[in-house]
Amino acid sequence: MIRVLVVDDDFMVAKVHSGFVSRTAGFTVVGVAHTGSDALRMVTELRPDLVLLDIYLPDIDGLTVLRRIRTSGAVQTDVIVISAANDVDTIRGTMHGGVLHYLIKPFTYGALYDQLQHFATLHSKLRALTQAGQGDVDQVFGSRPRGAAPLPKGLTAQTAELVARVLRSAETDMSAADCATAAALSRVSARRYLEHFTDTGRAEVRLRYGGTGRPERRYRWINE
Repeated sequence: MIRVLVVDDDFMVAKVHSGFVSRTAGFTVVGVAHTGSDALRMVTELRPDLVLLDIYLPDIDGLTVLRRIRTSGAVQTDVIVISAANDVDTIRGTMHGGVLHYLIKPFTYGALYDQLQHFATLHSKLRALTQAGQGDVDQVFGSRPRGAAPLPKGLTAQTAELVARVLRSAETDMSAADCATAAALSRVSARRYLEHFTDTGRAEVRLRYGGTGRPERRYRWINE
């Protein structure tokens, strides 16, 4: 299991983010911190594999926490920043601090899921290597996950997350009608979201041919 420390000053937001992590296979939340000082203490005590770090903290800002994690030398942990801060200086500062990614609040579970899966892939690959060739290095640094594409007009992030969750949890591919039933949506609405995921490379579609008429479109989420 990949061990995650969630850092956010808002108790409810921290609970939501912890829930996102806990429902992702292969990940577990080992601690939750609401201040920068608690985050630094828990990083040292718990030695998590990954920290989900907020920038706006009541005592020590997230950039300072990041710098202290990096300069301590005692703990090797990776960091994904999750914050409402969208100014360029903050983003540049986190890049210099070596974060894996920066998610701007609010975001869907799917956006965090993609980053967690990307981290799991890197984590597994690096643990399996004792020495790396250039091809291994290129894979590690080049295998960035796709960001969540902007939704077309008329689609909402909440419903997109619902459809994605239904498709992601399906044991086999689904038709638009199947997805609509599971998500309690109309078939037309489900189809629009499914086609959006297909167009942006997050799902794939295959055609099932019957006896007569047009073939049925069947959708499957692409696990990265």
